[in-house]
Amino acid sequence: MTKLLLSVHVLAAILAIGPVAVAASMFPPAARAALSAPGDGQAAGTARVLYRICGVYSALGLVAVVFGFFTAQSLGVLGEGWLIAAIVLTTLAALVLAFAVLPTQRDLIDEITAAGQPAAPPAAAPPASAPPAAAPVAAEPLLAAEPPAAAEPPAAAEPPAAGTLPATSTGEVALARGRRLAMSVGVFNLLWVTVTVLMIVRPGSTTGA
Repeated sequence: MTKLLLSVHVLAAILAIGPVAVAASMFPPAARAALSAPGDGQAAGTARVLYRICGVYSALGLVAVVFGFFTAQSLGVLGEGWLIAAIVLTTLAALVLAFAVLPTQRDLIDEITAAGQPAAPPAAAPPASAPPAAAPVAAEPLLAAEPPAAAEPPAAAEPPAAGTLPATSTGEVALARGRRLAMSVGVFNLLWVTVTVLMIVRPGSTTGA
């Protein structure tokens, strides 16, 4: 039974967590490519596929965690220091994935979708009606030459409405969000690499490994 639990735990870690680490690392450049070319359907599709991989395989990664707990219980190593450290690091990695990586990916996907939507066509102007015929006015002698009317100053440009950002500002925000996402993915991958090393080396283990 212990060998079966250990086999399922290792296979789940490889087949579930591995794709998340790879897809999450590929998502930031794919999102930047999709945002820089809003009309490129292939770039947007690549980003969406990577996002779905991260979401689906993150849920499957719970299998690795559950079977890892049962494997440790079967081996009698629940109180080992290396395992406690691995559990803490695994929890941190799950929090980074749930609250930093996946939400940022979802926001970028929303921006990619909004950028790829076609702009609404301008409303057609109503047809101009014919001006009414001017009534004849009796000619009157000019008493005095009227001074020319002073030209009105040009109207000042209206400031942008509150809550709206120009396109350049929106692009900069998306790029900054992509950089933060890349840092979060790096932390997530580093945590999982450390957990893997702890599982292999098991420093201070009393099981003879």
